Amino acid sequence: MKYLEDVQKILDSIPKGKVMTYQQIAIMLGNKKLARVVGNALHKNPLPLVHPCYKVVNSKGQLAKNFGYGGIEKQKEMLENDGIEVINYQVDLEKYKWKI
Repeated sequence: MKYLEDVQKILDSIPKGKVMTYQQIAIMLGNKKLARVVGNALHKNPLPLVHPCYKVVNSKGQLAKNFGYGGIEKQKEMLENDGIEVINYQVDLEKYKWKI
């Protein structure tokens, strides 16, 4: 996939206790309209424990309903293990969004 390596590098740069949105990553790739491409790359991430795709949420801070590596409950668990509070499957972007 064309953007997979670039997306993986961005994922690797997200600090502990922070999240990014699909659109933030798309902007870092050079086009804010690539958010769906980012989602596709995350879903095809062959090493989710190495490249932490669980740290990506939508623009409202909502978790992925179809998180590809164990479902939404697994994403919630992984975020909480990273020190991120998740309420109703949503994170507070004001508090946890990595502002790069």
